[in-house]
Amino acid sequence: MLPTDPMKKLSFKRHISDGDLVIVYEKHDNMKAVKVSEKSVLENRFGVFKHSDWIGKPFGCKVSSHKGGFVYLLAPTPELWTLVLSHRTQILYIADISFVVMYLELIPGCVVLESGTGSGSLTTSLARAIAPTGHVYTFDFHEQRAIAAREDFEKTGLSDLVSVGVRDIQGEGFPKDLVGRADAVFLDLPQPWLAIPSAGEMLKEDGVLCSFSPCIEQVQRSSEALASNSFTDIRTFEVLLRTYEVREAKMDQCQTEEGTPGARPFKRKQRASEASHWQADNSGSPMVMARPSGEAKGHTGYLTFARLKCIA
Repeated sequence: MLPTDPMKKLSFKRHISDGDLVIVYEKHDNMKAVKVSEKSVLENRFGVFKHSDWIGKPFGCKVSSHKGGFVYLLAPTPELWTLVLSHRTQILYIADISFVVMYLELIPGCVVLESGTGSGSLTTSLARAIAPTGHVYTFDFHEQRAIAAREDFEKTGLSDLVSVGVRDIQGEGFPKDLVGRADAVFLDLPQPWLAIPSAGEMLKEDGVLCSFSPCIEQVQRSSEALASNSFTDIRTFEVLLRTYEVREAKMDQCQTEEGTPGARPFKRKQRASEASHWQADNSGSPMVMARPSGEAKGHTGYLTFARLKCIA
């Protein structure tokens, strides 16, 4: 995904080679990661696709099957990898990931420690942020999960940027050879307050820590531990993503949409039937409408950030 070899730098101009990992895009909610092998084929409802036909084509291209169906061959960016990876644990998604990367102040060359590798969703984005000269040290107490994550990072070309270790950070803390080396620390643990003293030892002065917790009680105990371990600027956020649908609809239909004066509140079943209604109604003048999606995601977790105090 992020090969360090300059000759293989990933871009949309790079052509697909035998052995590459590609994201096969069938539709917006149906994608899969496929390793290109010259003698292999992909079969789906759109037909049969020979891998040999993909080799030499640029990422982002559209390829057709013998039946006339088609798919897109996309580069395996961290955003797409998050959507197609195997879920060994609950993962962080793009809204939380982008917030974490920004507030941890990550730039190329940073050293990041992560506890709670899980499925490696966040780790992949951390690696892109600190590439090509930084490094991510990620730890999971579950050996099989760590092995699977290591295999995924090798598959996506991140093995030079990510080191995976098996360690109980809550009980043992981070390895002592990392003391004072970390620019940022990320914790995704059931009891993050147990790891905060060790995280403080790992951070450079003015380094930033982030803890992800699904429950507010975890946030409260973590904040107390941060305050008593030389951290300052302690803040907690909840990121809620609201997507919008933009479609063309008819003018007379728009007069009865939710939010107009006198309109009756929409029910769940009414929302489910709207898509077909938009296409079936051919009367009135067409216009473009935008409104919130009926399937907005709710609470995922709380992100608590803190900065290690500088010693004067």
